Amino acid sequence: MRPLRIIVTAADAERLRGALVLASAQAALGGAAALFLQLDAVALLRPPVTAPEDAAHRAAGLPDLATLLTEAQALGVTINACQSGLALCAMSADALPPGVDVGGPVAFMQATGDDARLLFG
Repeated sequence: MRPLRIIVTAADAERLRGALVLASAQAALGGAAALFLQLDAVALLRPPVTAPEDAAHRAAGLPDLATLLTEAQALGVTINACQSGLALCAMSADALPPGVDVGGPVAFMQATGDDARLLFG
């Protein structure tokens, strides 16, 4: 199975939710999956991790954003936060949820092989 690599480019919680669901599905099927939150998107990881639509998702029997993040990581999805995004959002690396790595776009792209599916969210 080709690796799945998703770049989340905006501070839109529903885009991150979709990326986490797709990456989790990939991992559940035995494939590798990674997310890179670029620039403003890093703010979505500010504790507590929440989204405006969390209540609606819970009411429908679906997980909230924080649960999706935890479940994705448990499945082996790697989550990377942009170094510049941390500075832009006035966050430090120790404020990120456990297991979230810090890096830049160059490192993320270097780790993206020619066979990977690269998506933008």
